[in-house]
Amino acid sequence: MGTDLSISIITPSFNRADELGHLFQSLENQSTDPASFESIISDDGSTDGTEALVKAWQQKAHFKIKYITQANQGPGAARNHGLINSEGDLILFIDSDCEAHPDWIKTILEEYRSAEFDACGGPDGAKEDFTVLQKAIDYSMTSFFTTGGMRGHSDKMMAKFYPRTHNMGITRRVYEAVGGFGDLRHGQDIEFSNRIRKSGAEVRFIKDAVVYHRRRTSLRQFFKQVFNWGVARINLGKIDSAMLEPIHFLPTLASLSALLVLSGALYLGFPVKQVFMLFFIPLCLLSLWGSVKKRDIRVFPYLLIVIPAQILGYGVGFFQAFIRRYIFNQAESIGFKKNYYK
Repeated sequence: MGTDLSISIITPSFNRADELGHLFQSLENQSTDPASFESIISDDGSTDGTEALVKAWQQKAHFKIKYITQANQGPGAARNHGLINSEGDLILFIDSDCEAHPDWIKTILEEYRSAEFDACGGPDGAKEDFTVLQKAIDYSMTSFFTTGGMRGHSDKMMAKFYPRTHNMGITRRVYEAVGGFGDLRHGQDIEFSNRIRKSGAEVRFIKDAVVYHRRRTSLRQFFKQVFNWGVARINLGKIDSAMLEPIHFLPTLASLSALLVLSGALYLGFPVKQVFMLFFIPLCLLSLWGSVKKRDIRVFPYLLIVIPAQILGYGVGFFQAFIRRYIFNQAESIGFKKNYYK
């Protein structure tokens, strides 16, 4: 590729008109030349006025916005629709509930020009104006202590780094070599990244290419989301065993261990309160550390709930899918079905 790289930024969207304005504003604030990139909104059958909002931004944005639509098929198909309609040499993905740091594009371009890569990914974080729950979920989902660095928030990673589509980039030649996203209900981005890796492509983590993930969620939705991720990991492992690593078993092992210890204490007559404290004290320390990292003490009580919900939700989803697929050899597990985007 030459020095003048053109960039396409693809975002799938379904009834996210309330979030796209934040995304567009963050792209408007990019420090790179707005003429160098286009934003492609691949609408997956929205009914909430998304089209009107996009058209309003098309009139005032200094960068090009392309709006394409399809019947509701899920984010993987929507991203493929965006890929087909993209023109850039470098293709970036960002989700509708994310906002890009002002230097997001600039940082990726500088990294590429210094040493070319085939695919890349970066971290996601929380802004100061996020809700306390969003900050708590952000810490739980990005901390090394709760994820092993898998999501690219630590120089030490206990598993391979797979770029995820809330913050991901690929070159056009990689897209032409490996094709688009598969039809998994959940985990399409990891399966896509795995195919990229297996092709021999250079995949790079760019720690300063940051997006802010404004997760629209409740504790109930969060539990369902991580449950589905646990299910997805088993489905991914059935596609390619390389996508199922020892670290992915830890939430299930932690959940089962806690259950066995507490059950054993009840059966043997040990003081349950003292046994419970064996789990609660480390949780308190981790939650306190999370509130320090987020510089917001209000995060502390939320983390006391969010961290166990993440471990338990993922662990249970993983365990039931493992039983279904590896023990009973059943078809792909689906998890909670209501909506791809929640």
